[in-house]
Amino acid sequence: MKVSRARALGWLLAPLLAFSAVHAAKLPATMRAAAIDQPGPAEVLTLHTLPVPRPGPDEVLIAVHTAGVGIWDTGVRRHPEDYMQPKFPLVLGTDGAGTVVAVGSSVARFRVGDPVYSYSWNNPQGGFYAEYVAVPAERVGRIPKNLDMTQAGAIATTALTALQGVDDALHLQAGQTVLIHGAAGGVGVLAVQFAKLRGARVLGTASGEDELALARSLGADAVVDGRSGDILAAARQFAPQGVDAVLGLAGGEPLERCIDALRPGGALAYPRGVHGPKPRPGLSPIDYDAVPGPQQYARLNAAIESLRFQVPIAAQFPLAEAARAHQRIEAGHVLGKIVLNMH
Repeated sequence: MKVSRARALGWLLAPLLAFSAVHAAKLPATMRAAAIDQPGPAEVLTLHTLPVPRPGPDEVLIAVHTAGVGIWDTGVRRHPEDYMQPKFPLVLGTDGAGTVVAVGSSVARFRVGDPVYSYSWNNPQGGFYAEYVAVPAERVGRIPKNLDMTQAGAIATTALTALQGVDDALHLQAGQTVLIHGAAGGVGVLAVQFAKLRGARVLGTASGEDELALARSLGADAVVDGRSGDILAAARQFAPQGVDAVLGLAGGEPLERCIDALRPGGALAYPRGVHGPKPRPGLSPIDYDAVPGPQQYARLNAAIESLRFQVPIAAQFPLAEAARAHQRIEAGHVLGKIVLNMH
């Protein structure tokens, strides 16, 4: 009996499609999510019951274990119209980690059960402050072997920002000197480690003895208090001819003092969202956004897995207390990253 190619392919795919349908049926119809119904202070971020998103053809559905909380999330909460076309209720959160529970028909890189982490700014189907999130597969990576779910959930945004600042914006090389301004913050604690991995010597700024101690423990060769210390004097002692590069992870007057420490022709980079410096003759700052993608995650994982990588967690909150997490980050002096736990 002659069987058409299309029919034969249908027979081969039928068991897989049947399995997918059974698996999808096991997913709950609704989930808990921390969302806003209007812009405002932390109190507008409340617990909602919302439909579980269904992944599109190029998306994966992740059962979220941990979501990161960034200062940028508070900006979206207050002024979502500045970042996107808000559709309320708006689930916040740009990154997190969890387990793949469903995949779209066009996705080949991931399977159900894969442990993954993801950064997805202005995610099409809502953010990571939820028990489930559907994310374009291109913005998802497998969790590095030496990280657990909580650590991975804390860092997708910050680790991509840190590594791409070190590698792609500044092109740090072995033996160069870099001043990392904000070395104890969510991005800074990772940037210090990546800069050391590339063989650079690191001068870190931080605020207070606890932050300075943290930056030292992560590998900074020297530290200075960015608020009360003499940044320029510390930099001249660290690199008498001026530092080769500045990674600015906070803005304002202290960043200007960091730039004073640059050697002629030195490089300055800062993530978009940081208030940039005043224009200066001969200075061409590089502002950049973190970019997720398969190659970017592969490079990030290679860097993380080659280190005794540390992920400082400043505080953990349950999903229902997302508003408290925002209040905590807005209070400042956060050593590392704040996260939300779904369970």
